[in-house]
Amino acid sequence: MTNKKIHYVFFILCLLAVNLRGWSQTTQKRDLKIGLVLSGGGAKGMAHIGALKVIEEAGVEIDYIGGTSMGAIVGSLYAAGYNAKELDSIFRTTDFTNLIEDNLPRNAKTFYEKEDSERYSITLPFNNFKVSVPPALSGGQNIYNELVRLLYPVKDIKDFSKLPIPFLCIATDVETGDEVLLDQGYLPEAVIASGALPSLFAPALIDGKVLIDGGVVNNYPILEVKKMGADIVIGVDVQHGLKDREALLSATEILMQINNYRTALDMQEKSELTDIYIKPDITGFSVIDFNLFGTIVDKGEEAAREKFDELKKIGNPDRQKKQVAKMYLPSDYVSVDRLTITGSENYSRGYVKGKLRFDTDESPTFDELQQGVSNLSATGNFQTIHYKLLTNGSDQELLLNLVESRNKTFLRLGAHYDNLFQTGAIINLTQKNLITRDDVTSFDFIIGDNIRYNLQYYVDKGSYWSFGINSSFRETAKEIDFNLIRGNYEVPITSNINTINLDITDMTNQIYIETVMREEFAFRTGVEHKLLKFSTRTLGADESLEGSESFRVKDGRTFFEKGDFYSVFGGLQLDTYDDKYFPKRGVYFDGDFHFYLLSSDFNNNFKEFSVAKAKVGSAVPIYGPVSLNIETEGGFKLGTSNVTSFDFVLGGYGSAQVNNLVHFFGYDFLSLAGNSYVKLGGRLDYEFVPKNHLMFTANYANVEDDLFRTGEWFTPPDYSGYGIGYGWESFLGPLQVHYSWSPEGNNGNFFFSLGYWF
Repeated sequence: MTNKKIHYVFFILCLLAVNLRGWSQTTQKRDLKIGLVLSGGGAKGMAHIGALKVIEEAGVEIDYIGGTSMGAIVGSLYAAGYNAKELDSIFRTTDFTNLIEDNLPRNAKTFYEKEDSERYSITLPFNNFKVSVPPALSGGQNIYNELVRLLYPVKDIKDFSKLPIPFLCIATDVETGDEVLLDQGYLPEAVIASGALPSLFAPALIDGKVLIDGGVVNNYPILEVKKMGADIVIGVDVQHGLKDREALLSATEILMQINNYRTALDMQEKSELTDIYIKPDITGFSVIDFNLFGTIVDKGEEAAREKFDELKKIGNPDRQKKQVAKMYLPSDYVSVDRLTITGSENYSRGYVKGKLRFDTDESPTFDELQQGVSNLSATGNFQTIHYKLLTNGSDQELLLNLVESRNKTFLRLGAHYDNLFQTGAIINLTQKNLITRDDVTSFDFIIGDNIRYNLQYYVDKGSYWSFGINSSFRETAKEIDFNLIRGNYEVPITSNINTINLDITDMTNQIYIETVMREEFAFRTGVEHKLLKFSTRTLGADESLEGSESFRVKDGRTFFEKGDFYSVFGGLQLDTYDDKYFPKRGVYFDGDFHFYLLSSDFNNNFKEFSVAKAKVGSAVPIYGPVSLNIETEGGFKLGTSNVTSFDFVLGGYGSAQVNNLVHFFGYDFLSLAGNSYVKLGGRLDYEFVPKNHLMFTANYANVEDDLFRTGEWFTPPDYSGYGIGYGWESFLGPLQVHYSWSPEGNNGNFFFSLGYWF
């Protein structure tokens, strides 16, 4: 054989050897099973997304995923078929504050629930006459809602090994401290259990076990992923080690330190078992730094980039992650053929269905489904609301599993100051299911410069007719223009008195029925008894006042009104404002009609009469943090009765109205009176930093007797007022300071209020 032939044969053999070696390596890569372990770490777990971007770029195909807490959330979505880019988009557009704090939109609450949430600063369980602390900041309901929507494509997969990528997560049995491996069941429920950080989120109940965050016992489930069949394990670890005393500056960090005692000691061994160990530098980030999403994702990407060469060795650059999951949007429809409710002993099926606000013969959107669940959650009657969307034969079933709150008695507290009622502290006792299912009993006792109370009993039947009883007592005193009383009650001019101190007492008792169409719209009708007292000591025991039919003098006090009034009433209310005190969007309507049939006739001038009033408002965002709120209102008396006790009286500023007192900038309280009025007002609100508002207000009104009969309501306004103010959404409730003035007057007024109005 010639040298030329020998060289040729040698070349062929070398080429064949290279091809055989490459084929052998490709076959070996294809046969290797790659597992992914994602640790818990709260907001620091966002780094998992950055690491997944690089893992995909290297062409690594994941065969198994195991995660804990935030690692379980990210891992479950990836296992369901979302790629890293989609995960980045999902989390980047998520309002984590809203999710974690379980903030419910105001339109999820009925009018009764709106009043509760906008009256008290503190609510505490009060069982067996013992005050306790709520077990968690959040029930995790909003997070669960999002997981149900995002994992909807794999809703019927009960065995997590059948997911596009086999998956498992870890939770902790809070009663025994044992590790619980979750690899089957309803995926959103398992994931929410794995991430139930103690004190931050309420425990989850699965198969009779009370489960909390798996990070307590196993925050890096590498051994479990190896048991799934992984030959090579990639781990992304966003835990921090144990911190020294200088770093433990918050309750959250202390809780995480306790949570990490066991897992931190295990990580030395587990990191050595990890073939490709990715450790992002998350120093300085906390478990709640979700606002730093982009920076944390970048940290994960940077750490994975350092391992890129190792990742490429087990990857295929031409490989594309198989697209499996379709992202269902809030506007997408959900098929529901059957509704099954479990766990509701003290609340009827009609009550639950009434809160959901949709029928099974009409497919709701995800938005409508989650709105219904929010309506249920807003009642506070349920500790957890876990629902499953399942295929049951040919039907699509909504299985609603309710865990009722064990707290049926609550102590609520609040404080308030304003220029009319002065200082007040409210103590409330609320009892649910006192007499029957679906009922709430609430008693407010208000102490301060003026003693008051509110008693409410309400049986909530959802969209059916509900039943209620109200009783309230209020009293206040205000120095007013003497002519306001003298003209209405024909008081003779007895001296050169310009102002008097008027004491107002109001006791109101109502029995009513109500139907609520959606949470924003309600119609109410019933009967009412009202005791009214208007009196003063300013006039003393002036003998010239004796014998008048318009008022009485007794024990040094002059009574202008001291009568009982009986009426039937009806009311219609629509309220979609996103906030009661600083609305940025929504509409408002409140219409009320009272027909007064009987009276004790203190002033000997009673005839049947009616009082009608209505208020219409709209709030719209204008640009960025600037919004505009416009409201118009009016009222009038029908009938020939000479009773003036129900006249409309304008002036001052406030959100708690007594009878027909109407706030009006530019004038002090109880300044303008008449049996009819019209008013137009607008407020420009600039939220220059979150929860801080600068406001400019303008209002205009006509108020006098028989305004609508004479046509004067359509003439240019006789009264106008303006105000400039500052508002702060404090933890006690809104703080507002306004300076107001009127072109018709010489004096300005400061109005100050702090806390929720009650």
